[in-house]
Amino acid sequence: MQKLMKPLFKRHYSILNPLNLSNNANPLSKILQLCRSGELSGALQLLKSIDPCEISAKPVLYASLLQTCTKVLAFNHGLQIHAHVLKSGLEFDRFVGNSLLTLYFKLGTNFLETRKVFDGLFFKDVISWTSMVSGYVRVGKPMSSLELFWEMLACGVEPNAFTLSSVIKACSELGDLKLGRIFHGVVLGRGFDSNYVISSALMDMYGRSCALDDARQLFDEMLDPDAICWTSIISAFTRNDSFDEALRFFYSMQRDHRMSPDGFTFGTVLTACGNLGRLKQGKEVHAKVITTGFCGNVVVESSLVDMYGKCGSPDESRLIFDRMPKKNSVSWSALLGGYCQNGDFKSVIQICRKMEKVDLYCFGTILRTCAGLAAVRQGKEVHCQYMRRGGWRDVIVESALVDLYAKCGCIDYAQTIFDQMPVRNLITWNSMIGGFAQNGRGEEALKIFNKMVKEGIKPDYISFIGILFACSHSGLVDEGRECFISMTRDYGIKAGIEHYSCMVDLLGRAGLLEEAENLIETAEFRDDSSLWAALLGACATCTNYKTAERIAKRVMELEPDYHLSYVLLTNVYRAVGRWNDALKIRRLMKDRGVSKMPGTSWIETNNNLGSSFDFENSLVPGESNFVDEEGMG
Repeated sequence: MQKLMKPLFKRHYSILNPLNLSNNANPLSKILQLCRSGELSGALQLLKSIDPCEISAKPVLYASLLQTCTKVLAFNHGLQIHAHVLKSGLEFDRFVGNSLLTLYFKLGTNFLETRKVFDGLFFKDVISWTSMVSGYVRVGKPMSSLELFWEMLACGVEPNAFTLSSVIKACSELGDLKLGRIFHGVVLGRGFDSNYVISSALMDMYGRSCALDDARQLFDEMLDPDAICWTSIISAFTRNDSFDEALRFFYSMQRDHRMSPDGFTFGTVLTACGNLGRLKQGKEVHAKVITTGFCGNVVVESSLVDMYGKCGSPDESRLIFDRMPKKNSVSWSALLGGYCQNGDFKSVIQICRKMEKVDLYCFGTILRTCAGLAAVRQGKEVHCQYMRRGGWRDVIVESALVDLYAKCGCIDYAQTIFDQMPVRNLITWNSMIGGFAQNGRGEEALKIFNKMVKEGIKPDYISFIGILFACSHSGLVDEGRECFISMTRDYGIKAGIEHYSCMVDLLGRAGLLEEAENLIETAEFRDDSSLWAALLGACATCTNYKTAERIAKRVMELEPDYHLSYVLLTNVYRAVGRWNDALKIRRLMKDRGVSKMPGTSWIETNNNLGSSFDFENSLVPGESNFVDEEGMG
């Protein structure tokens, strides 16, 4: 590796020698003129009328024809010219070879054919190698891109700016931050640090690799970044959940630097607005989209559909979607995701049944909807559609299937799918851990968690929510304590309110109320009512009424409208014979207008999903046990 990297640190200078052609009015000049004008059919007709012996510069002619085929998207004509090239023995010419490679690279549908053309080239220069290196990135094979790059260095070919940009993108796709930093050093050593294409690729790589500070430093060191660089840093902020910074840079780009955003800039900023739930700012960006003429851009309008859905306006989202002249799988997924996020699972199922074609990403969204409904029958229907349409071994869809069956109580079926998956990502592992946790199989959740760690998958914030939930519902107190400590000690993950809630529930279920209370008091979330509410639930079976009374009053102070604190405190007073105090709490509840929230459940009847609640005939547990003071005789 070290030997291969040595040529990279030479400074790069390139001189392009112009091709001198005669300006005489001969057939060759006419053909070249037609090629420059993009008139391929005219050039080919003229070529047929010429005696091949009259053509003196065949390499220039065939290279120009191949370039014109690429320009006008005429791949079949390009294949015919390729046949003439082989007959004429011109595949050994560098200019013709690179033109031929470009044709297959840009218009070919099978990248293996492009590789065959590359391997058949007699002379491979940096342009040939760069085409293939970037091609592998484009078809989703970043590792093959890097392998070919090392092969290029071994052949003594020095990379140019475009080559380096491609391998940096490969590092970005692989998430290889260490190698990306090495290439950053190469860029500096070869004097490419002022190249905006490379700088944008580096910022994208740092953003995808969660190294936001490096991306920001690189941007700040640029003397006069262009619009693409601005878009790259805004995208880096969005990828790393720094949505406020993304919006600030978006406004600064236009106000302070007079830069015009493009479609990708708008798409990124709308994503930031959606994730922040800022409908007003999202509408402002929408207005800017209209005034700058980006209506009809499928990237921008798909982002608008997504933004309105995330901001709780699925109707607006649907209006944008219905007006779109062109829709792709991202557009459909954004619409489905909006309904799913707003709890309108019924609409998701209805849209799914109307769709002529469902891609893999949409399958994932629909399956998540079925999981949210615990609608196992509909989930199986989608699973069958996925199999019938040739879906197989897609990690996103199969992770969603694991999540679906786990949430529907079919945990063994979920495990079967999990065990058969050849590739698992962190989402897959988290789904399986959460599935075992929700189905009361805490020890199996721990085994899966430990297996994940052994296989080199680093647990994240969600992983620890799942494992702590599993410990809580299986009474694994010691294991839960260890996981809670390990989260920060071993993985540097700051405990969030969800983790504290699981720990409070775990300790409360074990009767360790004082330890749970101390944990809350020492947390930065000590004034969050949800933590005290979790502890309050454990007090339902508590024999120490003083502790229960103290915790219930704390919840009532933090959240006066939370009905369970009143109900629990009333029941505690009744249990110890403090009837007057119980009546006072009941009256206080009534004076504050606090009422118990009725529960609803999804049920399936006649193949339809729905929820209903009979308010007239419903009885609130314990309601008849209270007697109003005014009614006491």
